[in-house]
Amino acid sequence: MKVSVDVSPEYKEPYAVIHTDKITEEVQRMLDAFGSSDMPITAYRNEEDIVILKPADIYMVRVENGETIVYGEKKQYRSRKRLYELSRQLGTQFMQISKSTLVNLSVMDSIESGFGCTYLLKLKNGCSDYVTRTYLPAFKKYLGM
Repeated sequence: MKVSVDVSPEYKEPYAVIHTDKITEEVQRMLDAFGSSDMPITAYRNEEDIVILKPADIYMVRVENGETIVYGEKKQYRSRKRLYELSRQLGTQFMQISKSTLVNLSVMDSIESGFGCTYLLKLKNGCSDYVTRTYLPAFKKYLGM
């Protein structure tokens, strides 16, 4: 594999481009490595206590009544960030499954057929939400369906 690095002051943020004829296991590993983020996420246990979470500790992020709720294994936290900001920060380990929900793909437990053209996705911590029609093609592609 050929690798090149272009250093220039015009680039404010690093980015990577991979040119390939197909997605191989090696390319997928690189995508996962570049897409993963170990940057901690800050959330609030209550109005004053700030909690530092690793992306692996987050099961789901959902917007409920205008508030961004971060679900851990057993607890819930509030975030002051918007869903799209957390999506960027969390990386490719997470997928948006509806207009208001991001899930950690590594903690999926089961999938049930829902109403219409949706699936009910259940996570290992008991949380669940529907994969809506808009996000269903990307979800099916991830699962190889």
